[in-house]
Amino acid sequence: MSSNMRGILNQQLEDMRDAGTYKVERVITSPQTSSISVQGREKNVINFCANNYLGLSNDPELVEAAKTVMDTHGFGLSSVRFICGTQDIHKELEARISEFHGMEDTILYPSCFDANAGLFEAILTDQDAVISDELNHASIIDGIRLCKAQRHRYTHLDMVSLEESLKAAQDARMRLIVTDGAFSMDGDIAPLDQIKVLADKYDASIFIDECHATGFLGPTGRGTDEHFGVDVDIINSTLGKALGGGTGGYTSGPKEVIDTLRQKGRPYLFSNSIAPAVVGASIKVFDRLMTSSDLVERIRDNTHHFRDRMEAAGFSISGARDHPICPVMLGDARLASEMADAMLEYDVFVIGFSFPVVPKGKARIRCQVSASHTREQIDHTVDAFIKVGKQFGAI
Repeated sequence: MSSNMRGILNQQLEDMRDAGTYKVERVITSPQTSSISVQGREKNVINFCANNYLGLSNDPELVEAAKTVMDTHGFGLSSVRFICGTQDIHKELEARISEFHGMEDTILYPSCFDANAGLFEAILTDQDAVISDELNHASIIDGIRLCKAQRHRYTHLDMVSLEESLKAAQDARMRLIVTDGAFSMDGDIAPLDQIKVLADKYDASIFIDECHATGFLGPTGRGTDEHFGVDVDIINSTLGKALGGGTGGYTSGPKEVIDTLRQKGRPYLFSNSIAPAVVGASIKVFDRLMTSSDLVERIRDNTHHFRDRMEAAGFSISGARDHPICPVMLGDARLASEMADAMLEYDVFVIGFSFPVVPKGKARIRCQVSASHTREQIDHTVDAFIKVGKQFGAI
């Protein structure tokens, strides 16, 4: 590296440290569960910042299913799907996902980031329009940048702003409304019932990213569309959060959309297939979710208990009441970072979020509730927040 480049990057990193936004990764030395081992600490800590919503990341049945499929289908495919990377289990998983979401077909990707990167460029042209919530996930933003469609951005969750954008896009051949179903940094939920009304009024289709909803939001965990009781056109989601926490993403929707993606989706055409072990475990997850809602009910109860106790203690918790993303809003980046570090002294693992992950002035500790958290773990975490919050003057 040239001395010029090294100097520039070092200065940027030093600026991050001075601003309190420099991120240090803690190393865990155990499987992902509600209680984890952190390198350098003797005692396990309660994990309150994982996307392990249903507590399935180290579920014994899933681990066994992954092992079994490795014995029957191997470790990896070493190829993309259309050459020699599709196995019978990949087709079986796609069928399960389609049934789960009530869609015609599904296509698997290495991640939902890839699914979002591949969708818009493949199905939209410069004759079309995409209308996107301003706080959509970075992968959606990147995916939209790759397509040539008209781009309209509406104010977060603001239906007046959405309608204005739809009016401005009336000359387009197709209009696609694009939104996260549930927003990962804030825990708020897109008002799909209202969006559906506007989509019908202006002849638009609806796309939702369900990474932080699939498996646990809605009465049976089908997601944001089930939560509101409406139909949407295209769903992108992940296997890497509630559904076992491995890797992999997918697009589920009309057959014509999925066929187009198989022919034109660049992340699909140029990336290896999902590993057989992940596929086998994921099939087990969908089988469980389609036969029981016990985990869905458990995470909802845990979420309500955590939110109620934290708000009663005086903390500002953003997001929807039913959503297990519970951001503790603090504002100051350094405060969020230092409080998160202090929580570790009470054996609670949380992380402070600040710019550029969230807007400046809206730093927070994003807590994430799991179905695997016990009531004792939740109460211990709230009690620790109260002690640390008073220590730092946050409450």
